[in-house]
Amino acid sequence: MKLILSFLFAMLFPMAALAQTEVATIPQGPIDAADVTLADLLYVNRAVIVFADSPQDPNFIRQMELLARDPAALAERDTLWIVDTDPAARTEARRKFRPRGFSMVIVEKDGTAVIRKPLPWELREITNAIDKFPSRRQEVLERNPAGR
Repeated sequence: MKLILSFLFAMLFPMAALAQTEVATIPQGPIDAADVTLADLLYVNRAVIVFADSPQDPNFIRQMELLARDPAALAERDTLWIVDTDPAARTEARRKFRPRGFSMVIVEKDGTAVIRKPLPWELREITNAIDKFPSRRQEVLERNPAGR
């Protein structure tokens, strides 16, 4: 009996460690769009991509302040915060979503741009929009099946 219990504990503890490392791998700050490959995000992470023609754009500065208030809220929703302020770099995100000036794009896990905004959005509005996505609702139900 003790052998069976020790075997079960040995099987469960590595799984708990894997779950902890998965949450820890989501950065809680901005990532440069040049360092991101959109194909790597497919079915793994959502993305909030903030585009601007210059880092001195007032809308860009305001959006960065709003997102910096609680970056853990984005990480909780498997969401990366990606920044692209160099139109000359022609990053993959800029080629795919084709922003004009300031733009904030929320990308679902399947790679589609679900929401595009030409003005800064409060973090509360962003997280509420993400929470309405069908994939996010499914994730919440899987984490807490009794919460139906």
